[in-house]
Amino acid sequence: MKTWVKRTMMLSVCASLTVPLLAACTKTDSGDGDTQRVLRIATSFGYGDDFEYFRQQFTEVFEYANPKIKLEMIPTGDDSFRYGRPSPDAKPIDPMEKLKEVMQGANPPDVVMANYEQLGELIEGNMLTQLDPMITKDKFDTSDMAPAVMEGLKKLGNGSLYALSPTFNSSALIYNKKMFDEAGVPYPKDKMTWEETFDLARRLSKGEGADRQYGFSFSTHAMGDLFYATQMYSAPLELRMFNDTADKLTVDSEQWEKVWQTMLQLKQDKVTPEQQDPASMKQRFMNQDGANAEPFPDNDFLSSRVAMAIINYGEISQIINANKNAASYNNFTPIDWDVVTVPVHPEAPDVGGSLYMNGIMGINSKAQNVEDAWKFIQFINGEDWARLKSSSSYNIVTRKKYMKPKDGAEFHMEAFTTLMPAPQPDSKVYRQNHNIHMVHDIGRNLFNEAAQGKIGVREALKKWQTDGDAMLQQMKDNPNGPMGGASTMPVN
Repeated sequence: MKTWVKRTMMLSVCASLTVPLLAACTKTDSGDGDTQRVLRIATSFGYGDDFEYFRQQFTEVFEYANPKIKLEMIPTGDDSFRYGRPSPDAKPIDPMEKLKEVMQGANPPDVVMANYEQLGELIEGNMLTQLDPMITKDKFDTSDMAPAVMEGLKKLGNGSLYALSPTFNSSALIYNKKMFDEAGVPYPKDKMTWEETFDLARRLSKGEGADRQYGFSFSTHAMGDLFYATQMYSAPLELRMFNDTADKLTVDSEQWEKVWQTMLQLKQDKVTPEQQDPASMKQRFMNQDGANAEPFPDNDFLSSRVAMAIINYGEISQIINANKNAASYNNFTPIDWDVVTVPVHPEAPDVGGSLYMNGIMGINSKAQNVEDAWKFIQFINGEDWARLKSSSSYNIVTRKKYMKPKDGAEFHMEAFTTLMPAPQPDSKVYRQNHNIHMVHDIGRNLFNEAAQGKIGVREALKKWQTDGDAMLQQMKDNPNGPMGGASTMPVN
């Protein structure tokens, strides 16, 4: 984009903001006269066009408001696949080790953008600067920030803050009020236990075959997989799949047996929908005309096949748009819906669901420009920036004052902002082993065998333990071969 076009666009953005942000865009930098200062930012965002996206997301307004501060982006992601598959002999790259190397280099970054599962390791290694003294000194108000985000960040810092996150995404439990009313079942509530939720679901399930109505699903999508849903259910319990050295599984246990039995009981009771085979899904998609047309064949909630489902905040727009345009769809009646928090375990009543913090940023303990680093973090996590970004369709701003339901819809927004993120104690294993999905596949196949009654639950877990351990040993013996290697793990 031509420089003058970009500057014109940014001027328009600034002009459209409220008076405080406009003032920020026009005020003079403090510092040494006209001397331009450099602020280095390490980010896992990639290369080329990815940086344009990064700037649009986080830095454009700051750059316009602070012309004397030049931002330099330092990529920390693995670009070995950017121009084709790397050599089989290439040494795998652990993204965390790459980040640490950059942070401790000769010209270290000032600001560090990290994922939630990376943050704890950085804090434990004394690689980030505590933010609390700066927050106190500048009277930077954090009282208006989402409890789920703030408590999640403080937990990693043993009560102290080492990073802030301007936006996040999370999940909640969406429910169809009409289906509850017809069954005479009370609506779900915030922080219900999983067992309470499953009990409601059993009362809502009815019918047979293609007309079956299910009480609950771990996803609004029809292709959900119950084995992978066990991870959503078990994560708040900090139930690990691997040991600390990642050479053994930890699934041959009474806790895992109880989790599997709970999931398989839902399947046996027909409380949650079966995973659809490709042929059935193809038939659904083909049935788009005539009296029996399905306008949303891949969405069990919009198709009223499930009364309750776990939904990501980014999916709410589809629900709202479907209701607004109901007249355009055959066989669709607007759904009266609302949301509550994802169910919780009694052992972890404040933890549940997926919560992805977007743009977690801290200050490198070796930063050379601490003052501007803190200025940047304040700006991106401040009220004016939150006001500008509050209309996002996919993320929620952390400032509660500017959280607002999408498109004027009315729903229980706090359901997305209350629960803390579930821990990810096995994240390092996923980072360092790009074929770890093969260990999962062993478990998934055995889970399905147990579901079909071909093998007992504990027997299946013992076999998963044995076969999985053997595969992990192969990865350890040949880390650079086709069975080993590093990768990134999807977050929340």
